[in-house]
Amino acid sequence: MDPKEKLKDTAKAVGEKVEEVAETAASKAASLTEPPIPGAPGSEPPSLEEPTEPRETPPPKPDQEQPTPLSPTGAPSADPPTASAQQGAYLTTATGVRLHDTDHSLKVGARGPTVLADHHLREKIMHFDHERIPERVVHARGAGAHGVFVANGAATSVSRAAVFGKDVETPVFVRFSTVLGSRGSADTVRDTRGFAVKFYSSEGNWDLVGNNIPVFFIQDGIKFPDVIHAGKPHPDREIPQAQSAHDTFWDFVSLHTEGQHHAMWNMSDRGLPRSYRMMEGFGVHTFRLVDAEGGTTLCKFHWKPRLGVHSLTWEEAQLAAGVDPDFHRRDLHDAIESGAYPVWDLGIQTFADTPDQTFEGIDLLDPTKLVPEELAPVQLIGTMTLTGNPTNYFAETEQVAFHTGHLVPGIDGTDDPLLMARNFSYLDTQLTRLAGPNFNQIPINRPHAPVNDMHRDGYHQSAVHGGVAPYKPNTLDGGCPFFAGMDEGAFVDVPVQVPAASKVRANPASYDDHYSQTRQFYRSMTPVEQEHIVLAYTFELGKCYEQAVKERQLQCLANIDADLCAQVATGLGLPAPAASVEVPDVELSPALSQLPGEWPPDGRMVGIVVDPSGDLEGVEATRRTLLAAGVVPLVIAPHGGQVEGTTVQRTFATVRSIELDAVLVAGAAPPAPDALPARDAKAGADTAALDPRVTLLLEECYRHAKVIGAWGDGTAALTALGLDGVAGVVSGDDAAGVLADVQALMAHHRVWERFPARA
Repeated sequence: MDPKEKLKDTAKAVGEKVEEVAETAASKAASLTEPPIPGAPGSEPPSLEEPTEPRETPPPKPDQEQPTPLSPTGAPSADPPTASAQQGAYLTTATGVRLHDTDHSLKVGARGPTVLADHHLREKIMHFDHERIPERVVHARGAGAHGVFVANGAATSVSRAAVFGKDVETPVFVRFSTVLGSRGSADTVRDTRGFAVKFYSSEGNWDLVGNNIPVFFIQDGIKFPDVIHAGKPHPDREIPQAQSAHDTFWDFVSLHTEGQHHAMWNMSDRGLPRSYRMMEGFGVHTFRLVDAEGGTTLCKFHWKPRLGVHSLTWEEAQLAAGVDPDFHRRDLHDAIESGAYPVWDLGIQTFADTPDQTFEGIDLLDPTKLVPEELAPVQLIGTMTLTGNPTNYFAETEQVAFHTGHLVPGIDGTDDPLLMARNFSYLDTQLTRLAGPNFNQIPINRPHAPVNDMHRDGYHQSAVHGGVAPYKPNTLDGGCPFFAGMDEGAFVDVPVQVPAASKVRANPASYDDHYSQTRQFYRSMTPVEQEHIVLAYTFELGKCYEQAVKERQLQCLANIDADLCAQVATGLGLPAPAASVEVPDVELSPALSQLPGEWPPDGRMVGIVVDPSGDLEGVEATRRTLLAAGVVPLVIAPHGGQVEGTTVQRTFATVRSIELDAVLVAGAAPPAPDALPARDAKAGADTAALDPRVTLLLEECYRHAKVIGAWGDGTAALTALGLDGVAGVVSGDDAAGVLADVQALMAHHRVWERFPARA
């Protein structure tokens, strides 16, 4: 056949196929009694149970089109538009080999180490690591700071690491981050936060790569691509961004119930930290410490913030995402700039390194489990203080490269299958993100110890190596470099006994309990915290489209706590199911709650509302008292500039309650000239004596359980809003007396007794 005629026939066939697809879509649309509600995640409603009968992947939704099939050089193709989509009913490797398991990495026995020969793990993780160019696949949005860690010597009995020597000072760089969102997402979304610390030790770099939640969604690293794919925006629309309130996340978690514990932490107030400065950090995994004699101890790492663990309310988080999406980044850098240096104590929980690697019945290699502090107290071993902001975001915060395998003598890993996969993944990721193998030569990553690694060349090689023999053994370079023994500070792998077992894709039976610790966490919360968890689940599941996903997750909640399930079910308008598994009663762990206690005010933000035409007595003295206490005072007035010699930091137009930890009202300012709804929507249509934006400020602070104080003319504002006598609201004639009462209340962070929870 003539090539031109063949091309015409092919084009005709493609056209007919396109018309056929269009007619099918039109037919489906015509058969509907009413237009569907937009937002369905897939073309078919899901089943309540996980399907087990093999079938082809459902077709795209009617509103979705594939690119017109063409050859690489523009010639029409006879292939249907779906030819580029995945094919077949069975899961395969990239080369088409069918798989029988993608939930377990290949290990030497159910509790043994992961083997490098696991081709599926390597392919799956390798491809996942290179999905994003150039931003990080996870933890893309972050903020960093420099500081110093000073050890108190308490860890020297269990670890020979130089970083733990008494009074040893080690420079550090810390990167805080969200997990799911892109670099352009908001700081205050409900999400897990990364808490990664690079110690520039005299023995080389040690990276403690953790989170603000002590447990993980999965037990085996081979499933990391799955949980992140589920949590990321839907791939067809790239929405929703930086949140888990959507079908794919809850579809995965409700089916893969080992993720319920982490999900519970995320739905708690821990998912909405007030500040990076007020956030705990956890190493998540169990590590192995090695002492000077070679003895070993298992441990978990904890970062305890000196300011306490505090959170935003859900409304504050939403407001901040719109008003100031850089809320956490700004807070961290402003605190350091103002001298309110964030401080954390590093602590360890220690456990005997027994063959079964369990403690009080808890499998220490299961990253979805924690050890309650009541069973194993956290022993403080040093203090980290952040004292410097980055000079250049890209050069430092963006290019810093962490790796769970960056260990130093005295600190070793374990056979946790999630940790072992991370040890592969982090290095592999840097090859794409930082364009080659020499990422450790970037200034922010360079060790503060001599390097003689025999690596050569590669992209971005900035070292100028001497010698002619980058190999071992050699005589041409005089045998250099030489091996070190343990006495010379060498890293020596602990000779852990590996069980004699077959290579299997399986988990030990101790990994099977997915609900006990989830129940323990929920029931250990105070009533106020439990109410917040109910709200979080109700909101998240309420944003899901598919009824089956909601019902399946309700079943998981029923297995955790019947009352929690009933409350969420009521909010969703669905019946609450009965528990489907028997979960034993649990001992409560008060240490899991973040509410009790009093905390220092360092770096807190307090607004002082003034009326330039009113009585300003006490304003400047109050401002100076707050500064002396380590608090950042913000004078708020109708206009910028100065008021009686005091500089105005915020105006009624620019202030919003989310940036304040408490508010003081020194004057009841009348509506300012710019309090026009046509100019500032926050001004509303209020024509009362008080500026409506001050009314909004006070109402929001009231709703968010923040401390409010007023003196002199400012008490009229509280009276006008009916806030007299409300818990956490202080008024009086003397500014100093009011401030003292406000400072005492601020030590508790919020006034939750203002809104009593259900009994």
